[in-house]
Formats: sequence, structure tokens, C-alpha cells
Amino acid sequence: MSPLHDTYRHQGQRRALARELRRRGIHDERVLQAIATVPRHLFFAPAFEAHAYQDKAFPIGEGQTISQPYTVAYQTQLLDLKPTDRVLEVGTGSGYQCAVLLQLTPHVDSIEFNEVLFARTRQLLATLGAGGAGLYCGDGSVGLPDRAPFDAILVTAGAPGLPPALLRQLRVGGRLIIPVGGSHTQRMVRVTREGTEAFVREEFEDFRFVPLLGAGGWRS
Repeated sequence: MSPLHDTYRHQGQRRALARELRRRGIHDERVLQAIATVPRHLFFAPAFEAHAYQDKAFPIGEGQTISQPYTVAYQTQLLDLKPTDRVLEVGTGSGYQCAVLLQLTPHVDSIEFNEVLFARTRQLLATLGAGGAGLYCGDGSVGLPDRAPFDAILVTAGAPGLPPALLRQLRVGGRLIIPVGGSHTQRMVRVTREGTEAFVREEFEDFRFVPLLGAGGWRS
């Protein structure tokens, strides 16, 4: 990750944010180190930098938000990544979650539905030295079948149900992390593929995400 405009003050703010997330129950040391490493302020317009290390979501335009750090850490922890895992992120958004994933494995593909956001984020990630991810623009609810199978799939938008295409793109032993529910709140779900047609579903806390758009998500 490029050190561009990353000061000692920013680094101290990240360490403080990681300590706050630990107090909230994030216990995976690799995830906490990733949060302490990725310069979240660089994903904000300079006028809004003061909000970067607060544990909250923030609008980034195009009806989207940069996720709350706790949410990013929570989802990433549920993935339980190994350095060799191949990951698909559905919903590149600001690129912050993608940058965090790249701290844990270099094998990251990310797909964004919104063309304007995709173009902006691709340029930003390249500037920050996080261009190692495979970045795609398209309907993430149907995944990336040409790149499958994946060890882990992370969905960063709320879905009405489990997209069948994403389940098919998990390798055996792979995990899908996805918020499922209505337009106001969603339950965080982890689905583990234990066999060709065998899936185990676990449910965790409630969150609120922007909607997952596309054939396997919300249609409008």
C-alpha cells in the first residue's frame, strides 16, 4: 500500500480504531492488523477526512457508502482467510474492503455494479498501490464464473436471499459471507459448502447495507 499522504497522526488514528474494534469483539489479529495498516482516509474526499477513522459508514456518492470499519472487520473475520485463499468480493464500492482483503491474501477479485464508481475506484486502488486485485464491472450477484471456484466470497450489499450463482462458485470448503434480509436490516449469514450439493448456513448479527442489485439480488 502506498504511503501517499499517510502521516504519523493517521497511523495513530488507525491503531486507535483497531483497539476500538478489539473492544467490540473483533479478535482476529490479522484482521486488526489489516485495519491498522490500510489508510482509510485516502478513500475519502479531503474535505471529509475528519470522518475517516470514526467507526461509521459514510456516503461516497452514487447512492453508496464506505462501510463502517466494524462491519468491514466483522465480515472479514467471518471469512477466516488463509494467504492462499482465492476471494471474490461482490460490491467493490469505495475499494476500502478490497484493500483490507489484500492485506490477508493477494488473490482477490472484486466486481462493482455501478460503472461510475468502478472507474473511480479502479483508479484510486492503482494510485494507492493496491492494484493487485482483479477488478471487474458488472452484475456481481451472478459472480465471476470464468474465475471460479473461490475459497471465499464476500458480498458487501444486502440481498433478498442467497444468490444461487454465488453458491455454485464456491469450492468445497468455501465460505460465502452475505447480508440477507429486507431493505431496512439484514442478518449476516455465512454459508459453507461441504459437498457438491451440501451447504451449511449460520446466522450472526443484524446490519444495514445498501441493496445488492442484479439478477441474483434486487431487480430495481
